[in-house]
Amino acid sequence: MQSALDLSVMSRVVTAEAELDAQRLVYVFENGEFPDEVVTTTDLAVRGNQLAYELQRIGIVTGDRVGVMMRNHPEFVYTYVATAKLGTPAVPIDPRARGDKLAYFITFAECSVLLVADYILADDAVADTIRRTGVRTYVLSTPEGRAAGIDPTGWALLNEVFDGPEAPTVREHVTDPTTPSFLGFTSGTTGQPKAIEFTHDRMLLYRRLPVFFGLEEDDVLYTGLSMSHGNAVIVNMMPPLWRAVGHSVFSRRFTRTRLWEICAEYGCTVWSNLGGIATALYSQPPSQLDRNNPVRLVVSAGMPRELWQPFEDRFGVQVCEWYGALEGGFAYNPVGVGPLGSFGKPPADLLQMEVRDSDDQQCAPGEVGELVVRPVSGPAQLTYYKNPEASANKVRDGWLRTGDMVYRDADGWLFFGHRKEEGGMRKLGEFISASYIQRVLAEHPDVLDVYIFGVPARSEAPGETDVVAAVVPAGGAAIDVADLFGLAELKLERSHIPDFIWIVDELPRTVSEKVQSRVLVESFDESDESVFSRLGSKVQG
Repeated sequence: MQSALDLSVMSRVVTAEAELDAQRLVYVFENGEFPDEVVTTTDLAVRGNQLAYELQRIGIVTGDRVGVMMRNHPEFVYTYVATAKLGTPAVPIDPRARGDKLAYFITFAECSVLLVADYILADDAVADTIRRTGVRTYVLSTPEGRAAGIDPTGWALLNEVFDGPEAPTVREHVTDPTTPSFLGFTSGTTGQPKAIEFTHDRMLLYRRLPVFFGLEEDDVLYTGLSMSHGNAVIVNMMPPLWRAVGHSVFSRRFTRTRLWEICAEYGCTVWSNLGGIATALYSQPPSQLDRNNPVRLVVSAGMPRELWQPFEDRFGVQVCEWYGALEGGFAYNPVGVGPLGSFGKPPADLLQMEVRDSDDQQCAPGEVGELVVRPVSGPAQLTYYKNPEASANKVRDGWLRTGDMVYRDADGWLFFGHRKEEGGMRKLGEFISASYIQRVLAEHPDVLDVYIFGVPARSEAPGETDVVAAVVPAGGAAIDVADLFGLAELKLERSHIPDFIWIVDELPRTVSEKVQSRVLVESFDESDESVFSRLGSKVQG
């Protein structure tokens, strides 16, 4: 019988799987015009050990932290294997991070070494930021970097670690599965991002997710979400490690225009939806690939309720919706079981979830309150790295306070409302369904992407908001804003018609493709020439 260590420490899992089937395919990394990178169980075991040996050689010891900053590469996974072997928590860093925020990630986490891709250092300002932190740095020379003529001279080359001979076997250093495996930064919506300590034994829960989601042994998973975010790690990176699915396909980064093409080319049967991806895909012009692809299931964390059925009908897929908070908590709505729009219920043998009001009392069905979570086995536990005060505030009386405002129906199915710090949009005394507005505007042929948010009402009525639609034009098309308003008036009830349409080049997103509503709110200026009110719209191109 396997021990908790054997089941939860990634390096131990990889070693066992390589011994069981040395050439089993685990991952394919597609990279557009460049050749695929194929990863087997032996690759994971050998490359992970090579990196662990090198880190140990330069003096990295158990408890040190190892930063990794790159898009989706095999070397990202090798880093997770190596750090698990050494007991040195990995610190995945958003490859788009810049300036003070990047310096904060590196210095706050006290990274002893940083592994970074060449195309990131090609930005002189980023390279200077990294140098100023003083962190020891290895650079990965990538196919796309070499094609662009990026020269990593002056930096230690990570490729040399993997191009050399097999290294002597590094022993397993983790003896307690409750020690940290990696640090995951929050999005920082209420201040500086906090770093959550993810322990190795979380993998015991993650092992059960494929069954909850309805994954099958021959499924091929796909994502372009960044491995620096938990979704790609939990949903796509981990299941093939222990043969829960056939293998996973990763793109360097998310691409809305190539998603169905990639799934068709690589035989992908399942892909992961997060943030605004579904809306962005639904906004694409109809294509022969909409149904001419092998995808059967979308594992979704954030499918807009009003888009759910039209999305399934258009693309011929089924949606398994789920909820997962980085700090803890899990619920799921299996295909064909719960109502559309619900993110489900928690596994009854694992977790308890309640909806609490401002007095910490349970809410009645239909009443919006904060979602609180705790394990069935005992009180919730959470550690924010170097932030005991925030840890204590997040867990009170044994319950984790998620900050997510939700409600239950009469049968206990949970529905998302909004983040606690974001409030909810209310207009004419009615709470506004942003997803319904998004769906209507996304159907316009000249709209590539759209996001709905609220700003304080011009009427200054307490709690009231004006509704703003941030719209990205499709392919540089001229947008007839009056036509968009007309579409909204035709298909939406009066309270849901946007007060403003704001034409933007792109939507600001987190690494998990979640739209950064705070950035939009702070940047919104109704006097800007790109902002149109219902009273005076015109063509924008």
